[in-house]
Amino acid sequence: MDSDDCDRPFGYDAFKRECMSHTVLEMLASKWLYLVVSALRAGRRRHSELQRKIEGVTPKMLTQTLRGLERDGLVRREVFPVIPPRVEYELTDLGRNLADLLVQIRVWSERHAPDIREARAAVANRQ
Repeated sequence: MDSDDCDRPFGYDAFKRECMSHTVLEMLASKWLYLVVSALRAGRRRHSELQRKIEGVTPKMLTQTLRGLERDGLVRREVFPVIPPRVEYELTDLGRNLADLLVQIRVWSERHAPDIREARAAVANRQ
């Protein structure tokens, strides 16, 4: 990180491509991350439960998303030594902190979906 980044509140500048905070914003832009974290907000879940909850996610995409969340410290993966193996996922403290923020985004999107639909229709009618 360059010394000129230090004038930012936390020493990072998301507008700089090489900055770690820029990478974090890229990660947060994933709809699958949003949906998985939101689904785990209710508590521990197995892969199959998450797949049933999140319409449209493929098993491969769900696995990739969960691995990324685990790598970034947002999700904890626990493997139980039974046959067949049972794996459960839960949010870490950092993940729960993010989930609280995501609830606000979901509420905003649900509240303003009609406004956005109306704006889209108005633009389509002008074309």
